Formats: sequence, structure tokens, C-alpha cells
Amino acid sequence: MIRRFKTLVLALLCCSPAWSQTPAVDWTKQQAEILRHFRALIQIDTSNPPGNEIKAVEYLKKVIEAEGIPAQTFALDANRPNLVARLKGNGSKRPILILAHTDVVRVQREKWPVDPFGAVMKDGYIWGRGTTDDKDKLVAVLMSFLLLKRSGVPLDRDVIFLAESGEEADTTGVGIRFMVEQHFDAIDAEFAITEGIPGATIENGRVTMVQITTTEKVPRRIRLVANGTSGHGSVPRLDNALVHLGAAVSKVGTWETPMRLNDTTRTYFEKLAGVSPPEKAARYNGLLDPQRSAEIQRYLAKNEPVHYSMLHTSVVPTMLQAGVGPNVIPSMAEATVDIRSLPDEDVPAFFAELTRVIGDSDVNVVPLPLTRPDAPPSRLDTDMYRALEQAGKRVYPGAVVLPGMMTAATDMALLRAMGVQSYGIGPALTLDDQTNYGPHSDVERLPETSLYKFVEFTWDAVAEVAVKK
Repeated sequence: MIRRFKTLVLALLCCSPAWSQTPAVDWTKQQAEILRHFRALIQIDTSNPPGNEIKAVEYLKKVIEAEGIPAQTFALDANRPNLVARLKGNGSKRPILILAHTDVVRVQREKWPVDPFGAVMKDGYIWGRGTTDDKDKLVAVLMSFLLLKRSGVPLDRDVIFLAESGEEADTTGVGIRFMVEQHFDAIDAEFAITEGIPGATIENGRVTMVQITTTEKVPRRIRLVANGTSGHGSVPRLDNALVHLGAAVSKVGTWETPMRLNDTTRTYFEKLAGVSPPEKAARYNGLLDPQRSAEIQRYLAKNEPVHYSMLHTSVVPTMLQAGVGPNVIPSMAEATVDIRSLPDEDVPAFFAELTRVIGDSDVNVVPLPLTRPDAPPSRLDTDMYRALEQAGKRVYPGAVVLPGMMTAATDMALLRAMGVQSYGIGPALTLDDQTNYGPHSDVERLPETSLYKFVEFTWDAVAEVAVKK
């Protein structure tokens, strides 16, 4: 009987799921190191502009090389380098790239109740610029990288760590564009994981939803330029540039572009309906009902604007410029319009329709340079997506895990355009924190407990796809 029991146990171990090979981690013991690295990186001011990401890179390089891992920098600007390190696998599978950016948006110090670069711990939060964008991800991928090395476990694929510069609306191309265009061999991978917004959502004290970003809208900003005859403000003119521009801005700003679902958003709303209260579920399920869709879209535009944006190419006027004095009719007036197109948008047809909507030959549509390329959505049937899905369910029991489409833009677009299946993730925040204390907010903060769980979630997924089976 004992021999038969031992044989059964051995068989179960040999045939157990792949996740059983993932090294066990005592997360309570890891908290001090996680917090130390996180606070140290927050305290390094890498506001962009000017960036000065070298300060963060020097810190990371020292930490990584102390583990016996060689690290290399690639820089278009000496003060704004990118750091790359690699753990070698057996080569049976293509690499996974784990990355985060080291720069942060600037701050208005008068808005902050604490030092924005103090990493102040208060009320259960860590306060500071970069706590949710993007030094939380930076620490999560750093710790996953270090723990893999310390475990000594064999890997089926290389694991590449990248700390990139210049992500925050940077037009100099010092970060991922530089790496893709000039050093892609150093980061070429089958999968990538990095920032996704939102990540996990906390409601009534528990995590109810985990979003995995698989696609994002494409920024296609334009200028509307109206020209007319200048003159004295006491003499009205029919070709007043400001009047023509104002009418055009009103038309595009109220234009209801067509609703369209893709694989990601269709799955998202189907799963969201499955875990929502009946009234909300009926709305999400009714989006494709011809009799109800228009009414539901109007409701979402007013009450759930992010969901409305996920369904449409959005057209939002953001800046106006005209005139030199209150008594001078300007000869030119212009507006900047932030267009975020759905990934499958027919761009020439869209701009033709935009011109028709404006309906004024005195207003010219001038496209601005693209900051992100067109890129196909990442697939939902990959080992990486499945690992993230299972990690979400294990680390956040009872939460629904679903794919999401970001209405904003990330550097994943450049990786997806190169064929890298890329997925965005983020820590758990309440709706209030997402809205008022999240990325790019006047004040940024992250619950301390969310930091530890996010590192665990990241590790769980990375180890699942990298560790030798």
C-alpha cells in the first residue's frame, strides 16, 4: 500500500500543472526590499522634461549588478539612458521582455500636501510622483527579475529587463523608439509586459476586477486652421477666422463617431456584464441591440465616459489660439484636436468624413506627426495572456480578469508594431484613487498593500511563462 501511494504521488508530481514548477516565495519577507527599492526610486526626481533618467538607471544598474547580472546601457542622450539586463534561458522558447519607464510627469508642488519626491508613508499610502506611473511597474519587474536570478531555477526562455527613458509624451525618441529602431536585437521578444491603465479595481475593500491591456487607441492629433481677413474689431467681416474656427470646433466636438467593437472590447463588455448588477449588465449586453444602442451610448457618454471612449474614435478639442488684441480681427485662428482612433480605424475615410462634418472650405485640417504607430491588438490565446489571467485569479481571489483597451497610449504600440505580443498591467486602486490620485493627477499615491500584491502578481505571471517546464 505504501509503495502504491509513493508511486501515485510521483505520478501526480510529474503530471501536475506547469504552475507547480514556479519557485515558492515568502512574500512577507520580501516586503522590506520591495518598499526600499520603491521609495528610493520615487525619491529620484526624473520629471520629464528634462528627464535625467540617468539617476534612476545608476540606482538600478547597481542593484542588478550586485546580483551578478551584467547590465548594459543604450543612450541617444547621455543623461537619458536605457538599461538592459538579461537572464539566459535554454533557448527552447523566445524571450519575454519585462519593462517600465523611469521618467515621470512634472508636478505642481503647491498642489501636494507632502513632498512629491519624498515617498512619504501616510494613511496606508505611499505618496509621490511616479507611484502609479510608472515606478510601481519598475519595482515589480525589477523584483521579478531579481527573484528569478536568486531562485536559480532553469528557464525555458531569456528574461530581458528594460528600464526605458522618455515615455511621457517625449518627442525626442530617446526611449523605446531609439531601442526599437537602433537596438531591437537587445530587446526582441515573443512577449512583453509593462504598464496598463487601469490595472486592478478595489470596491468595498476587495479587488473585484483585474484588467489586462491588450490594445490601445492611436493618437492622431490635428490642427484646425482658419484663415480670413484681419481688420478693426469695429467692422464685422464674413470671413472672420475666429467665427469659422469656432463653428468647426463645435461641430467636431459634438460629432458622434460610429460605435465599433473589436475582440478585446467585445470580450471586455461580455465579461463585465457577467459580473455587474442587473441594470448595468442589461446596458452592456444591449450595446449591439439596434433598438437600444443609441440610448445606451448616450448614457455611457454622460455617466461612464471611459466606456464610451472604448467604443468610439474620440474627437476632443483641447487648445485654441487666435488674436493679438480685443479690437483686432485675427487673420488666422487655430485649434488643436486630440483624436484617439480605434485600432482598426480606416484613417483616410475617417479624415474625409471629418472634413465633411466641418463643411467649411475656409477651415483646413492639418494632421500632426504621429507619436505612436498603428499596431494590431495582442492576442488573447497566448501563454502570456493565460499566465496573467491565472495570476490575477490566484493573487486576487474572486476577481474577474478581463482584457482591456486603453483610451490613452503607451510604448507598447511600438513593440506591437514589431510583432511583440504586449500586455499592460497595473496595481489595485479604488475608483477614487484611479480618478483623483492616479497617473498624471495633481497628487499621486499608491496603497502600500497594493504595491506588494502587484509585485506578487507580476512575479507569478513572469515565472509561469519563463520557468522551465
